[in-house]
Amino acid sequence: MKKKTEKGFALVLSIVLLLVMSLMGGSLIVISAGDHQSNNTSDEYQQTFYVAETALLEAEKLITNKMMGPWIVVANEYATPPTGLNAAETAEWNAMVAALTTEAATQGGYARDTDKRDLPTNLIPVRGETACYRSFRNLNRAGFLVSEHKYNQNFGTLIQAVFNDADLDSSANAETLAREEEHMQRFRYEFIIVNIGSAAYKGFGSSLKKTTTTVQTTGTIYKIYGCGYMMPRGTDVTQTLDEFMDVDPDILVPLEGTAVYAN
Repeated sequence: MKKKTEKGFALVLSIVLLLVMSLMGGSLIVISAGDHQSNNTSDEYQQTFYVAETALLEAEKLITNKMMGPWIVVANEYATPPTGLNAAETAEWNAMVAALTTEAATQGGYARDTDKRDLPTNLIPVRGETACYRSFRNLNRAGFLVSEHKYNQNFGTLIQAVFNDADLDSSANAETLAREEEHMQRFRYEFIIVNIGSAAYKGFGSSLKKTTTTVQTTGTIYKIYGCGYMMPRGTDVTQTLDEFMDVDPDILVPLEGTAVYAN
């Protein structure tokens, strides 16, 4: 008679296979979670890079508005004429307001106030040694003056109109949009503008006579230092300068560029 010695073998084998499958499943979960986190981090770095590019664009827009004149609402800026004008000056003032009003009618209610044009020059000190300022070694010197320094600019506020769209807010994705809006409030930007000096510039424009052209050969070159920030969760959007400098951003992307403007 042959004695059976395989009692319980199937149970042991099942337990071993279950353990192996559990380990494999756990490993897959860990790997998937790691990939997900890596993708999220990559997306956040990419978003911060775009915010840094926005800093450069906003700096260029500021220079343009100063050199061409700021956009104004005519009714707010020129509601009443200045006191003490004589008849000729009043007529000139009324003609200027009429011209601005006509321009505003074709520019969404805004017009450029060319009387307030200005050439940005290095007259102000850096507001503070922010993380962006410290990331550019060539800025770290005593008595450094700049044309403009804007810090802790809220990127979420800049694109607020996207989240205020009535169709989006009334959709089933309203809760998701609210979370995205809160997330975008973590992104800030900063820029520093430095007037480098005169630079070669060539611009061509046709006059009324097609056979003649005008050529501009001198301009002003500006160096722009911009940064995109991704701030820690829960960071107050209305920070003072000292509070802003005390917080270490989760991500900081510095960029720099140059822009040449005709004088």
